Amino acid sequence: MIAAETLATAGWAVTVYEHMPSVGRKLLLAGRSGLNLTHHEPLATLLQHYGDAAVVRDAVVAFDPAALRAWADGLGESTFVGSSGRVFPHSMRATPLLRAWLARLAGLGVRIEVRHRWLGWADTGACRFAQADGTVVDRAADATVFALGGASWPRVGSDGGWVQPFREAGVVVHDLRPANCGVHIAWSTTFRDRFPGTPLKNIALTALGTTVRGDAVVTSTGLESGPVYPVSAAVRDEVARHGACTIAVDLQPDLTEAAISQRLSHRRPKESLTTWLRRTLALPTVAEGLVREATGNRPPIAPAALAHLLKAVPLTVHAVAPIDRAISSAGGIALAEIDERFMLRRLPGTFVAGEMLDWEAPTGGYLLQATFATGVAAAQGAIALQRGAAAGK
Repeated sequence: MIAAETLATAGWAVTVYEHMPSVGRKLLLAGRSGLNLTHHEPLATLLQHYGDAAVVRDAVVAFDPAALRAWADGLGESTFVGSSGRVFPHSMRATPLLRAWLARLAGLGVRIEVRHRWLGWADTGACRFAQADGTVVDRAADATVFALGGASWPRVGSDGGWVQPFREAGVVVHDLRPANCGVHIAWSTTFRDRFPGTPLKNIALTALGTTVRGDAVVTSTGLESGPVYPVSAAVRDEVARHGACTIAVDLQPDLTEAAISQRLSHRRPKESLTTWLRRTLALPTVAEGLVREATGNRPPIAPAALAHLLKAVPLTVHAVAPIDRAISSAGGIALAEIDERFMLRRLPGTFVAGEMLDWEAPTGGYLLQATFATGVAAAQGAIALQRGAAAGK
């Protein structure tokens, strides 16, 4: 949609083909708990979250958080910076922004054709679509911008169905994988049945040398949310290489191991483990359950040993959540397949943006920021191509 707006603003006649009954469904999903548009921090710091995806970083530099906030403000949705640096519209919701955006697109003359599933290319090079009634139509264009998403949350439209046609056209597409997802841990029946949906508040989670603080949530299959998502990519890759990955949960990140040991040294006679931990450390029931889970219900009773455990409860991850339960996708079209204008080298006049490309970033506004930025960049690439073609005539 941002590509359509950019093209239409430049005077192009634009048609958006959407295979769902309405557009913007994933944006609405993203705004379900507050639409985190971008992140407020020095640009150099923000760019580090895109790893070695140089073309994506360049797009974010060209359409940076200030530009995205100005764009939202132009739709009547002014933004604010939350305490964590995340940027939200004051309404916190995606619906008002989407409604205003669609009105702007209509005013620019953008046509939106829903219930059109892209099938691939016809022999003529035109895009081929299946309509809701099953009929197949071909649509030619001077340039095409693809923004079909990855494969996370397929119920809102991005199901990865585009991968095979692109591969058949000779484009290198890396397998789509879950990103920003939960991790799977083989809980005991007791823990699994007792604590699903229970938050583990104010913990620090360490995986492969990276430590992140926040609130995680216990699920029937493992852990998700908060500090889990930022480490999920590294955990995913470690599991793929070795079949498992050990993570460590610090249940008392504000206390040193020595301080914990000191508090635990005053156990009363006949005091149960539950009462002891609650009285000395205010440890919640779910945290105690995690300690029992990690030790086969045989936690150490020596203060020093128990303090050491509470600072690093080891948990074995055997898998990550499937892609249809992930917030975003990794994998996609290899970045070497596109030029600096986001045009496919093998298919001149065809541009790609967003999660179709092989990059990933953590939650916190970085995903939407780059998605908007690459959409703008791909549209500007199409404009530049046509201007160059016109100048050469």
